[in-house]
Amino acid sequence: MARGLFPRAWIKKSFFFQARISFVRVKYLFLTWLTVFVGGWVIYVQYSNYTELCRGHECKNAIVYTGGWGDVDGVIRCQVGEVLHYELGEEPEPRREAAVFDKPTRGTSVEKFREMVFNHLKSKLGEQANLASLVTQILSVADGNKDGHVSLPEARSAWALLQLDEVLLGLLLQERGHTPRLMGFCGDLYMTERVPYGPLYGVSLPWPLEAWVPSGAQRSMDQWFTPSWPRKAKISMGLLELVEDIFHGNYGSFLMCDLSAGHFGYTDRHDLRLTDPRAIVSEDAFRRTMRTLHCEKDDDCLLGADCRTSCDVAQKRCREEVTQPNLAKACRALRDYLLRGAPSELREELERQLYACMALRGSAGQMDMEHSLILNNLKALLWRQISHTKDS
Repeated sequence: MARGLFPRAWIKKSFFFQARISFVRVKYLFLTWLTVFVGGWVIYVQYSNYTELCRGHECKNAIVYTGGWGDVDGVIRCQVGEVLHYELGEEPEPRREAAVFDKPTRGTSVEKFREMVFNHLKSKLGEQANLASLVTQILSVADGNKDGHVSLPEARSAWALLQLDEVLLGLLLQERGHTPRLMGFCGDLYMTERVPYGPLYGVSLPWPLEAWVPSGAQRSMDQWFTPSWPRKAKISMGLLELVEDIFHGNYGSFLMCDLSAGHFGYTDRHDLRLTDPRAIVSEDAFRRTMRTLHCEKDDDCLLGADCRTSCDVAQKRCREEVTQPNLAKACRALRDYLLRGAPSELREELERQLYACMALRGSAGQMDMEHSLILNNLKALLWRQISHTKDS
């Protein structure tokens, strides 16, 4: 009798177990479906509520696309959603810029819009003698159809674009060829000329290997895949000329706060391009930021990766003067890049000049003559080596 009951009990238990498994599967399937449905609904509501300009549904925050503008390759950049804005002089906090695309309001005259742009530039760059000419340049860019008039949609589109600091800085440096050309825009979606080669140097290792490779070995590996030395010299000349142009430039002085190789690239003609203008900040804005920072030690007085000041321990405030000028930081970035593969007859003098350059301290304004002398000597040394080659 027991033998007959055992298979029946086992069958019932097995059936109950399978039924429970099926119930669990249905439960998780339902929860998964519910999650997808709710998530999709949230995304739909978020995107359907956008009233801002030129917001493609496929355009994702911080993603860059390649495209074409006539026969020129370009890079399309866009900002969607809650963009992280870091206001100089304040703690970094996310801030939504929904109202940006409603300005200027209907009925605003061109002169009033000109005043808006002027005040915006003044807040970013400080008091500068040439701000009026920069405003005129920006209004020319805003006139998309080149009919001599800036319409309300064109003004709103340009105003949205100007909220991006990297675009404003790119426009300032574009005239001298240091940044990729702005080819077109619609609001804060814009296209720049594509820089074919970048970063300036460096090897990207898989993340499991990064921790195991010593920093000295990493620096050596970074120089493996670089152009020939004369071409590196020409690219380096471009960086030195950038340093020269942003020191007491037409719209004030600027500081290079991150000289990572990833912020630079170069063209087919080996002309340097600054591909991420966010690495540069106006000296006026930098001073305002430092005035607001509390500190206990010098390490607390840092903006970006490379802009440092010292700490006034008694006042617990950061001082406004940078401890190292742009030129010293540029020479440090170029040291390994230029010394590797340098001609033997040049190497000793090149190394001496680079280390003298790296030893500069204080702001460039405090040492105008020494700064200019070292910069000119280094440029002349490189030019003598490449002026007779096709790479020049």
